[in-house]
Amino acid sequence: MKNIFLIAICTIFIGSCSLDREPETTLSDVNFWRSETDLRGACNRLYIDLPGFLTGRGHDLRSEELIGNTPDEISSGNRSVPETDKEWTDPYNKIGICNNIIIKGENVDIAENIKNRWLAEARFFRAFYYFDLVRKYGDVPLILKVFNNTSDPDIKKARDSRETVIQQCYKDLDFAAQWLPDIDKLSDNTNWGRVSRSAALGMIVRIGLYEGTYIKYHNLTEGDSRTHLKKSIDAAEAMFKENKHDLYPDFQSLFYFDGEGRKNKENVFVKIYGPNGINNAITWHNQCASKTGQASITRQMIDNFLYIDGLPKSSSTHYQMETKFDDIFLNRDPRLKMTVFAYKEISFKNAEYLPFDNVNHSGYGYPIKKGYMKEEYDTNSKETVDKMIIRYAEILISYAEALYEYNGKITDEQLEATVNYIRRRSGFNTELTNQFVLDHQLNMLEEIRRERIVEFIDENIHYDDIIRWKTAENLLPKAMLGILFNPGESAKTDKELNYKFTDANGVYNGVKVYDQANIYVIEEADSRKFDPKRDYLYPIPSYEIATSNGNIKQNPYWN
Repeated sequence: MKNIFLIAICTIFIGSCSLDREPETTLSDVNFWRSETDLRGACNRLYIDLPGFLTGRGHDLRSEELIGNTPDEISSGNRSVPETDKEWTDPYNKIGICNNIIIKGENVDIAENIKNRWLAEARFFRAFYYFDLVRKYGDVPLILKVFNNTSDPDIKKARDSRETVIQQCYKDLDFAAQWLPDIDKLSDNTNWGRVSRSAALGMIVRIGLYEGTYIKYHNLTEGDSRTHLKKSIDAAEAMFKENKHDLYPDFQSLFYFDGEGRKNKENVFVKIYGPNGINNAITWHNQCASKTGQASITRQMIDNFLYIDGLPKSSSTHYQMETKFDDIFLNRDPRLKMTVFAYKEISFKNAEYLPFDNVNHSGYGYPIKKGYMKEEYDTNSKETVDKMIIRYAEILISYAEALYEYNGKITDEQLEATVNYIRRRSGFNTELTNQFVLDHQLNMLEEIRRERIVEFIDENIHYDDIIRWKTAENLLPKAMLGILFNPGESAKTDKELNYKFTDANGVYNGVKVYDQANIYVIEEADSRKFDPKRDYLYPIPSYEIATSNGNIKQNPYWN
């Protein structure tokens, strides 16, 4: 816990042209905490540290969703206990900043409502980072104070239960929802991007669904699944009642970053890139360059896209075995064509995108189209770019899932307002109804989950979903599959690609891995593993255990 040690210094960042910036001004506590300007300045740091395009995970390779140039140690099950880990230290360092603002800010001699508005920002971020820790480590030390010296015994504090930590997250977010401004009051260039009441409610939706389902499927004895689900449902319904958000009308343009600022009602919580960011402190996005060649989509994820009759490939009459790359788009949910580059599709910079042959193509999965800038934005010249952290579609689909988990059913009216509303935005007009599920012997919960999977590909959501659903043990220790190899569409030979393809029966190296020939095998099942007794939680860094006087214990089976 030494990494949360915070000397009483507040750092303010003012105007910079680099994402990795150094403080230009530092003020000690002696001359600080005197005005609203001081509180606002202290909170600015929290926005700079938000994960974005070039920080945090970027592409999240931890699940079977995406594949990179080399095997991901979490996805493949080949990680070990680290000595130190920024996944632990970074959130605690940011929590330390939040605690400093919350505690020292109480001393600022200004009106209570003005003070609470800024303390609410710090409490929002404290909840944001504690939830990040709980998702990864489960039980973690809950620190709500500032350490002024290294002799404080709480520096070596034992872990608190995840339920205790999550209840504190709710307290912080309830406070934030009470005191943060309405999002409409943050629409100008000076304030856009600051957290709002909507962001606080959106975080409650996210946390309540996560904890409710995690407790249920992992059979935890502490915490009540239904109580968490109800918390998520109530927060979503509060957002619906206030009517501040809606879906952006064009799914593809949403990820071309055409809808920036408050004019895009889908934005609930964003990180801003561009000259009009908070205090001009946020700068270039570098989106296209940062994404090129880093990741591609697996065959497993492509198979989640329904056909135009609303059915999966296993039961749709529209399914036909592909002979060429672009066959995957035939009679499919339109979002597939908006998510994946077609063969020889003109991309930015007027380059032809050739699967297998493009030098920047990662892993021989399906090349990601969603999230790339339009050609005219590729030079980082677009004035502002909003990296969506919470968008309204997540609130809608989370509400549908929470309702079903809570009630064991969902009405057609509720499906119409959530799943079907999301589908129609992209031109997918086949409705999900209770009768449709009954007629085709589908599982409603699986269909709601499927909608979540395809809508949020490459948005850093899927790994957390398979952890809380407890499905990672079934999905991760399998071969990772890529695109169809068609010799007529590639200058490379099967020999150059090491003959890593399924045969006519879908078999590779004696194991049936698919139902079709010539599917590229990116990673073999033998190289992947997942221990359900161990791998649903991260290992705690050995340094944190060693320096805690034995108070912090390792997660099960990581010793």
